[in-house]
Amino acid sequence: MPELELVATLIWAGTACFGIHLLFIWLSRGKVLPALLVFAHPVLASTGLTFWITFLFTMHVTYAWIGFGMLSASAMLGFMMLTRWLVGRGGRHAKGSERQFPARIAATHGVVGLTTFALVLIASTLATNHR
Repeated sequence: MPELELVATLIWAGTACFGIHLLFIWLSRGKVLPALLVFAHPVLASTGLTFWITFLFTMHVTYAWIGFGMLSASAMLGFMMLTRWLVGRGGRHAKGSERQFPARIAATHGVVGLTTFALVLIASTLATNHR
């Protein structure tokens, strides 16, 4: 398995760890953001990771691109939650648990998520070009 794919997988798993921590905060301190939005984000990311891992074992590029598509959809939902959280820091959207989110963990989750996005895109493109 090429190193880039392995690094992308490890970074993706790290992103998930930060996300799980934020999800537990959301569950324990009240739920202001819509539950569909909050739960669709990790479901899409997990499904994408499953397709990515399938790609790693089979080296069928189609699985890599499906995983990237799921990751892209998850990233868009994550960006929606981020903007709602940022706009609502003192306003109408973040009046509950989201106001108490540790900003460093949320920022780290976002930065590591963007890194995952870039690595998976690059690895999928390289895998396509090598086929």
